[in-house]
Amino acid sequence: MKIEDLAGGGAPALGEPLPIELANATYAVRGRLVDGLQTVEHVAAWFRDNRGRFAEQCADADLLAAGSEELRATRALRDAIRVLAEAAVRGGTPPRQAVEVINRQVRAAARWRELSWADGPSVRARSATTSVVAGLAEIAQRAVDLFGGDRIGDLRACQAPGCVLYFVKDHPRREWCSAGCGTRARAARHYERTKAAR
Repeated sequence: MKIEDLAGGGAPALGEPLPIELANATYAVRGRLVDGLQTVEHVAAWFRDNRGRFAEQCADADLLAAGSEELRATRALRDAIRVLAEAAVRGGTPPRQAVEVINRQVRAAARWRELSWADGPSVRARSATTSVVAGLAEIAQRAVDLFGGDRIGDLRACQAPGCVLYFVKDHPRREWCSAGCGTRARAARHYERTKAAR
């Protein structure tokens, strides 16, 4: 099997910071929650689809060799980020267990940068473990930076009816995770106004 042949779990790709992009692998369709990371293949496809966003590119061999441990770790990290995002959006304190999941994942992969001089000087990210484990550690580190940094105030839950996605507000007027959710929200408001006027 080739990495290109893997079908994803349908998780939306909205270009959010990697931790939020992973958190959004739980999404809603017609009001029902959907898990976009149900199988090892879904995890491999998610990493394949986001590989250009990592410091160390996820190798095809690592993605194809991913197993139940990578599935479990990815889903645990995703769920912990969702718990932290909900707490941040609501102004609450997340459970200690969710914070520990993130911190445990950050410590999972020793990483360093190496100098290369093949066609001039360049720096390459390296890890002592598979690129999937290194990728999860990078997502966890970015989650630490997001939830512990200045951008935490920009984290929002989408206000569209039935949507369960999060986004980082990058424009003062942004209220939704995507243009599609904005259209649905405006249509719902229009329907309510029209119904009330009758």
